Amino acid sequence: MKKGKVSALLPIGVFLILYLGLGILFEYILKIPMGFYSIPIVVIFLIALMVACLQNPRLSFDEKLSLMGKGIGDKNIVTMILIFMEAGIFVGVVGRSSAESVAYFTLSLIPARYAVAVLFVVSCFVSLAMGTSVGTITLITPIAAEVARASGFPAALCVGSVMGGAMFGDNLSFISDTTIAACNGQGCAMKDKFRENFCIALPAALLTLVLILVLSLSSGIGSVEIKKYNLVQTIPYLLVLVGGIAGINVFVVLLIGILSGSLIMLATGAIAPTALLSSMGSGAAGMFETTMVAILVSAICALIRENGGFDALLGWIYRTFRGKKGGQLGMGLLVGIMDIATANNTVAIVMANPIAAEMAGNYGISRRKTASLLDTFSCVFQGIIPYGAQMLVAISACEELGIHVSAFEIIPNLFYPFLLLISSLLFIFVIPDRKTKG
Repeated sequence: MKKGKVSALLPIGVFLILYLGLGILFEYILKIPMGFYSIPIVVIFLIALMVACLQNPRLSFDEKLSLMGKGIGDKNIVTMILIFMEAGIFVGVVGRSSAESVAYFTLSLIPARYAVAVLFVVSCFVSLAMGTSVGTITLITPIAAEVARASGFPAALCVGSVMGGAMFGDNLSFISDTTIAACNGQGCAMKDKFRENFCIALPAALLTLVLILVLSLSSGIGSVEIKKYNLVQTIPYLLVLVGGIAGINVFVVLLIGILSGSLIMLATGAIAPTALLSSMGSGAAGMFETTMVAILVSAICALIRENGGFDALLGWIYRTFRGKKGGQLGMGLLVGIMDIATANNTVAIVMANPIAAEMAGNYGISRRKTASLLDTFSCVFQGIIPYGAQMLVAISACEELGIHVSAFEIIPNLFYPFLLLISSLLFIFVIPDRKTKG
């Protein structure tokens, strides 16, 4: 390994100080609602990129542009961007009504005392199919709030169950931007990462369900109002889910979802043809910030690598974390710290990817395991930080319905993220790796 240069990591430090510092200022000092998300993350990354460009005077600006171009033009980055766009179009096509249909259909089948467990399971399914935890929380939290109001279940328990289920799907979905970022960043097939992740996530999800049931059955509850739903509109989600698990190429799977969703939404009269095209455009546009972050981070990382920053960071990691198990824990903490700083699990993964790839080679960790660790630990931390988009959106949705619940009331009810962390540590230190390729 080449001799590292700690000063080359300055762009990352600048980003973290500006983003985290301004976030704390806006959210907790100025009391601006959704303060962390008032900060234009693309602008902060541009500032970090300018800092990286000012370093290493031995290289001309044209040489630095060439390095950035090579970083952005990497096959995995291009693939990631294309999948982001297609996934955005899919979510734009199927919209809200499909997810709400899944929730109300399931609630109609189960007795009211199991309503919180249903919320968790439905959130797991919807997020697995939609590939977005924030989108799932936006759709299902109002239902959870109504369940709490009507049944007498604590609002914090209902909302915490929805958030836990949302993080389950965010971690596993084939069209989640975290999965796309982790798999393409490590050159890993999505089906291999899914199988690796599923073994870790399923025990945590089952234990979460048991905990929710124990708490639910000890509570006195009322009834839950079931609103109208259309089961036909859930078909695109099912096709994407089944196609992804079957290992069909992700571009083909998403195209099937877009085509089937378009036909069904038009046939059921849920949307007009002109509005459908507009929704496709809005869905793709919704991925703009994520795409730009991937591009800017790739450019910054290319310069940091050339300047010796990654070598310096890797040297510290190798001195601190010994052996293969220590390396896996190091990867998890690396992406976790980046998530705490950025409050965005996709950004954390994109930033950690190149360092984790170097670590994987040196520690002998498979590509699928590396992708799984990055996605899992980022979801653990993103699922519990009180200033993350997931938490802020959930609280805001409750406030709109006149239900007041704080982040610190919800956090003790986030059973899934905490159990996912325990499960991950068990799979690192206790349960041996499966001996398969990749």
